Amino acid sequence: MLYYLFNYLEQFDFPGARMFGYVSFRSLMAVILSLLISTIFGEYFIRMLKKRQITETQRDASIDPFNVKKVGVPTMGGVIIITAILIPCLLLGKLHNVYMILMLITTLWLGTLGFMDDYIKVFKKDKEGLHGKFKIIGQVGLGFIVGLTLYLSPNVVIRENVEVQEKGEIVNVIHKSMDEKSTKTTIPFFKNNNLDYADLVSFLGDNAQTAGWIVFVLITIFVVTAVSNGANLNDGMDGMTAGNSAIIGVTLGILAYVSSHIEYASYLNIMYIPGSEELVIYICAFIGALIGFLWYNAFPAQIFMGDTGSLTIGGIIAVFAIAIHKELLIPILCGIFLIENLSVILQVKYFQHGKKKGKKQRVFKRTPIHDHFRTTLEQLDPNCSYLITRPNNVYHESKITVRFWIITILLAAITIITLKIR
Repeated sequence: MLYYLFNYLEQFDFPGARMFGYVSFRSLMAVILSLLISTIFGEYFIRMLKKRQITETQRDASIDPFNVKKVGVPTMGGVIIITAILIPCLLLGKLHNVYMILMLITTLWLGTLGFMDDYIKVFKKDKEGLHGKFKIIGQVGLGFIVGLTLYLSPNVVIRENVEVQEKGEIVNVIHKSMDEKSTKTTIPFFKNNNLDYADLVSFLGDNAQTAGWIVFVLITIFVVTAVSNGANLNDGMDGMTAGNSAIIGVTLGILAYVSSHIEYASYLNIMYIPGSEELVIYICAFIGALIGFLWYNAFPAQIFMGDTGSLTIGGIIAVFAIAIHKELLIPILCGIFLIENLSVILQVKYFQHGKKKGKKQRVFKRTPIHDHFRTTLEQLDPNCSYLITRPNNVYHESKITVRFWIITILLAAITIITLKIR
């Protein structure tokens, strides 16, 4: 809204009005504003939740070997994050931009889904919350809407990078002068790092391009569902998901900025995405909101984000990566989320396999994987065989959280390096 106001005032030579035309200025303002909102609003929100006794269902105190008690800690803290994202975007963003619209829809859609889950847990006293099939339907529905919008919108285009060679050597990288609809995405570690989904169905001949969009929509649905669930599983320790997601957000912000700048895109030999600069505004608000939330969520947590926050965060990361054609970098960038997902899947499948043979067996001491590192040998079921019991010693959750942050920083660096290592 402020963007449109100052854009109007610029024609009257209003002092400072031109600053709102710069992405860098609006991005920094988004970080500052979202951080202030999450920290200031967070204090009042926590106080209100405590007054109304809106707390998470009591956790099993026997789980933590350090006897860390978290009874009475408010939940639904994701409301703080969502509020701190939406306000700066509404004030500073171009609300007619298709990418900004998609991100705002994603935030509200998954925020509502997560809020329903938390509401059932807190007010209905049902530990299971919203039934899993409804969560999946909500995530699949969002993925379908995002994929279809990116397919149908005439404003979602790219300019593919073209190498200029002289005597067999690359001397320059330029971009095509015309915008084009494309099913291409960035694939890491390959010299010609654009993968066209239409090539996967090239056997369909003239129908390959249309089929390529169908493949793209299906991949969008899968990515949104997987990353959203991964972030949800990662939310089990104070500051874990907020810290990891902030690091991931910074990386996505860098990728969005270079993709929206034609000169940087040419230098890095990646596709140029017109209009995606508004995503930089959004991701800066996202980062500021998470950092501000960490003020209260770092150990010992004064509030939990709940599914209102974790489902929303995962979906935001997924949709953002898809919008900038970097979804195939997610297994690297969101490696922590991937491992959390895989640990649960392996645990369930291995247990079911043993059950068929009349055996009680597990891969890890506990899952998701972060809980494996704070479970003592004394807490294990003596009637169950475990494939992995190391380390024998356990770690405090604050140490586990920081180490997971460090791993995410390493993965973020590798993700950025893939733009040059081919």
